[in-house]
Amino acid sequence: MTSAPPALPDDPFPRSTSPTADVLAAQRAHLRAMLAAGELDVPLPGVGRTAERWAALAEWGSADLVLGRLAEGHTDAVAVLAEAGVPAPEDALLGVWASASEGTGLRAVATGDGGLRVAGTLRYASGARVLDAALVTATEDGGQPHLVLLDVRGTGVTPRPGTWAAVGMDDSDSLDVVVDDVDVPAAAVVGPPGFYAGRPGLHVGGLGVAAVWWGGARGVVRALTASLARGEASGRAPTPHQLVHLGAASSAVARGQALLAEAAGVVDADPTGDRTTLALRVRHEVDQVVEEVLRRSARATGATPLCRDADIARRAADLAVYVRQQHAEGDLERLGRAVLDAA
Repeated sequence: MTSAPPALPDDPFPRSTSPTADVLAAQRAHLRAMLAAGELDVPLPGVGRTAERWAALAEWGSADLVLGRLAEGHTDAVAVLAEAGVPAPEDALLGVWASASEGTGLRAVATGDGGLRVAGTLRYASGARVLDAALVTATEDGGQPHLVLLDVRGTGVTPRPGTWAAVGMDDSDSLDVVVDDVDVPAAAVVGPPGFYAGRPGLHVGGLGVAAVWWGGARGVVRALTASLARGEASGRAPTPHQLVHLGAASSAVARGQALLAEAAGVVDADPTGDRTTLALRVRHEVDQVVEEVLRRSARATGATPLCRDADIARRAADLAVYVRQQHAEGDLERLGRAVLDAA
């Protein structure tokens, strides 16, 4: 995590109190400009530059977590396609929509020409009205899930406004998307059945998400530092308790940075190794970093910045929601089982 971060555009990533059509169009234009400029072309994981890849993801997360979420999804899709030996489509904003929350997901029926007809509901489809295509899983009766590259701007793919109720990450446009009997050609079926969940890169991708969480935590600490500095410049010296919270939050961020740097080295040393245990441990620890940063930041400043400073309030709300992709005690149970099985 010591590599130089990528340059960010001068204009801030478009946000609003809700993802209006104008904001979504501005986000798409912003991301497409980054794509055209090569700013989304980060190194693939496991080729000796994983720390550089994660530094880019973290920097986007520090700047804006919605930007981080959408940019990470694009880079993850490119990495998954590369792992399958499939080139990414040019000039396309990509994502990965693989949630099967509460029984949702796509069903697949073979069409006889190597293609599939897919239908169902995709949850948490970030960038639902921003992206061009997404990698999604679709399962035939009794079979392993297929991975397909779905044209999300085509006929039969319908985002459902109003299906994201949270304030945090609201502008990520992570809606339910209904897919109504869409024919996917054989050329858009990626890898054999079961490829997505069975590949070595699955958990490495999960570590990339943790890098974005960590970047969001660093962004909160940067905002807290700037707030206290502004107060001191105007004659309101920080209290001893505020300094304690700032110091502890800064140390937590440094701890997360060290963990991610170590994990990047492990991935590069053996790109095809099983990274299940590593990902569970690091994601848990980054989750703990995020929780400490959010708690310390709120206690250091009190309610006023959370209620009157839009940047601080948005960062806190976004991060609290986004980090819950980590499955808390469920993942710790899996980690404990893995540790015991390896004994």
